[in-house]
Amino acid sequence: MRGAENINYRWQWYRVDDFLFTSENGAWAAGPLVQGLFVTLEISVLSLFLTLVIGLATALLRLSSSMVGRGLARGYLELIRNTPLLIQLYVIYFVLGPILGWGQTTTAIACLAAFQGAYTSEIFRAGLRAIPRGQVEAGESLGLKRLDNYRYVILPQVLRNMLPPLTNEAVSLVKNSSIVSVIAIFDLTTQSRNLIADTFLTFEIWLTVAAIYLAVTLALSTAAAMAERRRAGA
Repeated sequence: MRGAENINYRWQWYRVDDFLFTSENGAWAAGPLVQGLFVTLEISVLSLFLTLVIGLATALLRLSSSMVGRGLARGYLELIRNTPLLIQLYVIYFVLGPILGWGQTTTAIACLAAFQGAYTSEIFRAGLRAIPRGQVEAGESLGLKRLDNYRYVILPQVLRNMLPPLTNEAVSLVKNSSIVSVIAIFDLTTQSRNLIADTFLTFEIWLTVAAIYLAVTLALSTAAAMAERRRAGA
């Protein structure tokens, strides 16, 4: 705030409302920032679903008896962990995207899921290793096939125990989604940059966007905490 005063910045908070919601002919419509928020949430939800799939598959490969499977999983993890997310996004967008015919949104979802999936796989691996061997053997003694054993016996227990760390990954995913603005996806960050270029309301818009991201991540954390308390009291 003091920095803005030192440059004689003129605050215009009253204009921010129009960027959130607009009224046309008596009907309310989403403004640029809310439209960008919808795009951010869409990308985040789809990426989170794919993240869980990739994370589980990688964890199973690392725990498998196949040397090839473990090698592939290890190579994927080392590649993702030791390269910046921005570089991964550029490689997928400019190299793999044209080859596979992926658009901007598909590229963004794939990149975020691949990045977060590498870290989520460690959560899955720890959760799977924490399940007592007796639980697995109990399912097998009931005649359950391996897939059914994972589906009905192992994974439900794993997911319950993994809720707190998975929530952290979901929060991280929402924050990391802002990077897709570099490939011209009209998410919350891109919309805010465009508004700043048009209005020069730098502080008002960035502070509003920060508050929106904070509200989304706090909502995720609160929902997870409520679910955890309900599970503990059950």
